[in-house]
This record gives sequence, structure tokens and C-alpha cells, in this order.
Amino acid sequence: MATPQLSVQDQIRQLEGARKLVLGNASYYTQVIQASLPIIGPSAQVEFRRWGAEFLAEAFATPAIAPGQKETLSLLVLETLKLLVEDVNQDVAVLKGVIQTAASIYPLALRWIINNSYDTPTWDRMTDIKTRILRIWDTAPPNIRICCIKFAQRVVLAQTQSINPEPRRGDLLDISLIMIPPNHPILDAPKLEAEASGLLDRMLGVLQDNSSDALVVDATLNTLSILVRNRPATSNRILNTVLNFNPLKLANSPMTPKTKVLVKSMEKTTRMLLMHLSRRNPQNPQIGRIQQYVERLMRSRAEIFDEGNRKRAMAEQVDGQDSKRQRTGATSSNPQIEITPLKPGPHTLADVFTFTNNDGLKHFSVGDNVPAPLAAKISVTTIARVDPQLLDRAIQGVRDRLAALNAAQPEPINPETAPLDVEEDEDDYEPDYYAAEDTEQILNKLDSSPAEQPRELEKPALGGLALPTFTLPPPPRLNPDQAVKVGQGSITRVFSTMRTLEDPAVKKTKAGINRLAASSYDRDSWITVITRLATRANAGLDGPEDEEDTKGVFPPPQLSDSIREMLFHYVLEEFRKRIEVAVSWLSEEWYNDKVQQRAAASLPVRHDVAINYEKWALRLLDGFIPYLHSQDKVLTRFLSELPELTPSVFSRIKTLCRDPSLVNLALTTLYYLVMLRPPVRDLALDAIQDIWTDYEDTRPLAAKFLQKWRPSFLDAAQKTTSGNEVSVGASTAAVVS
Repeated sequence: MATPQLSVQDQIRQLEGARKLVLGNASYYTQVIQASLPIIGPSAQVEFRRWGAEFLAEAFATPAIAPGQKETLSLLVLETLKLLVEDVNQDVAVLKGVIQTAASIYPLALRWIINNSYDTPTWDRMTDIKTRILRIWDTAPPNIRICCIKFAQRVVLAQTQSINPEPRRGDLLDISLIMIPPNHPILDAPKLEAEASGLLDRMLGVLQDNSSDALVVDATLNTLSILVRNRPATSNRILNTVLNFNPLKLANSPMTPKTKVLVKSMEKTTRMLLMHLSRRNPQNPQIGRIQQYVERLMRSRAEIFDEGNRKRAMAEQVDGQDSKRQRTGATSSNPQIEITPLKPGPHTLADVFTFTNNDGLKHFSVGDNVPAPLAAKISVTTIARVDPQLLDRAIQGVRDRLAALNAAQPEPINPETAPLDVEEDEDDYEPDYYAAEDTEQILNKLDSSPAEQPRELEKPALGGLALPTFTLPPPPRLNPDQAVKVGQGSITRVFSTMRTLEDPAVKKTKAGINRLAASSYDRDSWITVITRLATRANAGLDGPEDEEDTKGVFPPPQLSDSIREMLFHYVLEEFRKRIEVAVSWLSEEWYNDKVQQRAAASLPVRHDVAINYEKWALRLLDGFIPYLHSQDKVLTRFLSELPELTPSVFSRIKTLCRDPSLVNLALTTLYYLVMLRPPVRDLALDAIQDIWTDYEDTRPLAAKFLQKWRPSFLDAAQKTTSGNEVSVGASTAAVVS
């Protein structure tokens, strides 16, 4: 029987489940993207293409994926993006997501082609995508034009000079022309810089023409701040264009409600941009010109809008007063305010200070809707402008209300004379006497009560009116996904706190694997707590289920894996300063793996134990190896302090020899392990032998190390090489003769 075909809605629901999975654990992004590419291709239905474009834009914009992993994923999706963007009848929502994805991918593709000049097809695909986006920039709908502006900004950032003099040691996301070597076979730095200059002029053309399209103008202004901050060479051109732009030009036309909204939007965006630039760089030589422009802009806005608002407010006030009642007699010059007395019953402090009868204003929460600094500014301005007599009358009204509430409070009850189980407001109840009953009388009354109304005997409080015991209801149970989400939020806050702590001035001696985790509140203590939460807290509880129903289904995200992912990104942010954190974390992982393996071996039923140490050690190596330089000592330090070195680790070290500038670093690191770590001496010597065999340029230095420790291998290899040369020479002579 054939499997029934799922509907589009059901398939979209499954795709949304995959999206929720990667949002909980970013390590699944590679699998989900690879699996979804055939589904969201150019021949797919428009619903799938829309979902795919939105998902790819979200994936390449999230900071949860490391830049190196994004660079690898970008190579997989370029062909799909190219086919989608080149379709002239493409859906607008699909085109929007594709352009947003291309904006995130372009710097990654540029860095890839810088380091891998042989991959010409990848750069050709990226160039075709860029050409298509720039071609539809001016003719597309406004929402597509906004995405094109963002794409142009990323191109300008990537194809101009950065302020970072050492790009390999700086920000991993700051990709610029400095990274392109002078003799690159594909990329021509002057040509790319000229293209970026032309794109910047095209972006600023919207402001130079005083365009009335508020969406495009606001989008352009919002992209300029990053350019001014990261590319100072463009700041003068951008500032001159913005200062010559007039956002109030539309005010000369008839002021319809739509026109007012457009003018206010452009004026506010322009003013916010200039104020932000002046705050970030108070030493800018154009700071005086910026301040004059902002002041003139605010005065012009007040002249255009405030006069009309005052006239309309006065007219509405007069109409409202006339509709209420007709005044007779002379009108008082004193300001009037209506203060009604409070109704009987309990009242909150807000009721005492509230004079309005509008229910909407009464239930409006200022704290939830207005930021505290803005609310304080509005309050100070309002109090400064309010009429003093009106303010005095309002204060007196609050005093009168407080006095009325104080006078209306009931008299305290005397527990010695008040009757039991009687409320004061029950006027129809008349007790026979008011003397307090003693303990024996109360017990006799309870014993004589009817059996059909059982009551729990409690010791009466004769010395006072005790309140009954109140028990909070138990909190609702959390499902595993909710528990993981709450745990991730807690760990995120711990990482935020840890980033604010400085490194200790005096290094303390480490206490070993059994040290106390929370002996103090410094950074090292928090690191110990986090690493043990990742390794020991859920030990033995995150194992895979053996049910058949779970086959082929993505496993649910585990809190320990989420903590490990956060630790991984925390270390790679500044891996040279935080290499001790990496060693401490991996030591905990190694210890936990050994404990779990020993526990599993003692069980009657054997089961596999997840090995986390080697997995995360290799991920850390893959993360920081691309950013090492020839004088770096961090690799030697990292490998010398790891508790265990596996053949996979040595295979990563051998890959360093692909770069001629890092050959010395790789061989000296291996020789250090040969000298000072005898347990891994054979593995290190095997790695040096492989380097001698695979990389001919490294043989002089590798032979120097092998001559002492493995002379037999070196002699046999040299004899083999000499024999091959003799046989080749003899064959050549025979052919010539």
C-alpha cells in the first residue's frame, strides 16, 4: 500500500518542527539545511520557497552559528540562492528572504575565495547573485529595495579598507580588502574598492535627490551608522550628504495625515542618526555643524507641527466645554479641576491619586508601555509647565482623600469581648452575650454539632484573631522542552555575569579536579560551576532512548549540550585569553567520560556511553586553528595541558603543514610533545613521519627531529628515495638512447 501524500500544511508543520529544533540547539543547523535544500528549490511550491527563504535568512543571521560553520554552509546554499533570485517571476516574499540571506553570505564568500583561490565556481555564483540584486534595486517594490540597500551596505563593508591592521587577529566578522593578498589570482582589490565606492554613491543618491519615499530614506539612513563606525574613510562623504539632506521637504506640499507621518519619520531618523554619531565621536571636527543642523531641524519641526496641534487642541477643548453645559455668570480666571470623593470600599494608592473618569486612562500602565527615562522626562516637563494653582488644588484633593480614608477605617476589635465566628456587618445577628467563651465551652459546642456537618477541631486562638494558614498551590509541571528553555535562560544570564568579571590580577594555584566549585564569586569559580553543570549535572540522564518510535527523529535538545555550545562560543570569542577555560572544561569532560565508562562497564547490560571529550576538543581545534600565526604559542600550550591526546588530534596538527608559514609551528609543537609527554611520544613521532612523507617542503626540518628518535625510518626513507631516483635516471637514459 502506498504511503499517503502529506498536504502542504502538514509538510510546513514538519518544517516548523525542524526550525524549533535548531532554535533550541544550533548544532543541528547543518543537518536541517542540507535536508531542506531539495524541498525549497526553484521548482518547489511557493509555500515551501517562502519558508525556505525565511529560514535561510534567519539561519545565516543568527549569532548562534560560528563564522567558520556559516562559511561552510554558505557553499551549500549558493546554487539554490542563485536559481531563486534569477527567476524573473519570483514571489516577492521569496525574493526578500533570498536577498537577506545573500547579504549575510557575501562577506563569508569573499573570505572563502581569499583563502581558497582555486574555487572559481563559488565566486562566479556569488558574483551572479550580486549582479542580479543590483539590477533589480531601482525597479523593485519598496520592501525589496530595503533589502537591496542592506545588501549594498554589506558589499561596501567587505570591499573597503578596515580599521583593523591585523585582520587575522581581530574581529572574525570584520572582512575587508586588507585580507586580500596583492597577487590574488581572482580578486582585484582596486577594482573591488572602486565598485564599493560606486555602490556607496548609489545609496547616498536617495538623500542627494531629497527623495520623498520615507521607507527607502529611513532604510538608507539606518545603514549609514555602521559604515561611519567601521569604515572611517567614508565618514566625510556620508556626513556631508546627510547634512545637505532636508527631511522636511514634503512639508511644502499639502499636509495630509499620510504626509505628516512620512515627514515625522524621516525627520526623526535623520536626527537620531546625527545624535548617535555625535555621541560616539565627540572629537569629530564636524561636531559643531552636526549640532547646528539638529537644532535647526528641531525648530523647523516645531514650527510646522506644534502650531497646528495647539489650534486643534484649543478648538476641541472649547467644543467639549460647550457640549457639557452653558456657563452663566462671570467666568473665573482660576484653573478648574473636578475632584470627586472616593466611593465607599477598599481603594488602592492609584485610586487616591487618580482624578480622571476615563476608564482607558485608568487602566493604562505607564511602567509597561513607556520606558522609565522617557516617563521621567515627560513628568518633569509637565510639572514645570502646569499651573501652580492647579497643582496646589490637586495636592489638596489628594490630602482630603487620604484624610477621608483614615477617618473611615473601622475600630480595632477587642479579642476579649468580640463574639467568635461573627462578622460586624451582619446586622441581623444578635448574640445573647458578648463575653468571650472559654476553651471548655467551645469544645462542648463543637461536640454537640450535627454529625452530617463534620468540622475539623482546631485549637482556638484566644489571645488574638489569628489568620488561617494559606498554602500556595503547587506550580505547574514543566515539560522537558520548557525545562531546557528555562535552563538555557539561566545559563545565559550566568555567562552575561561572567563576561563582566575581570581576570584576577594574581593567578591562583589550581586545586585540581576535586576543587570546590563555588569557593568565591570570581570568574574562575563561575567557570568551574558552568563546566560542571555541562559535564556532571546530567551525567547518565541524557542517554538515547531505546524505543523504536524514536528512530529517524531528531533527538530533543539537552541542557548539557546547550551549555557546551555556549562554552564553545565563549572560548572562541577570545581563545588566546581563554585557553585556560578550554583546558579546564575539557579536563572535566575527560573525567566525566572516564567515570561514565567505568559505571557502564559495571552494569549487567552494556550500553554505549557518549564520548564528549574528543568531540569538543576537535571542535575547539577546528575553531581556532585557521587563526593561528607562525609565532603563536597557544597551540603548544593547549596540547600540553590536555589530559589525553588522540590520533584525531594529531591529524588536525598535520593539516597545519598545508600553510608553509605554519610548518615550523606544527613541527615544534609535535617535538615539544615528544620531549615532555612520553605517553604520547609514539603518536607524535608517527605524525612527524607522516608530515615528512606527505609534505616534501617540510623534510629538512622533520628530518632534524627524526634523526634523533627514529633514525632507522629516516635511513630507509632516504634509501628508497635514492633508489627511485636511480631507476628513473636509468629509464630516462634508455629512452634517450
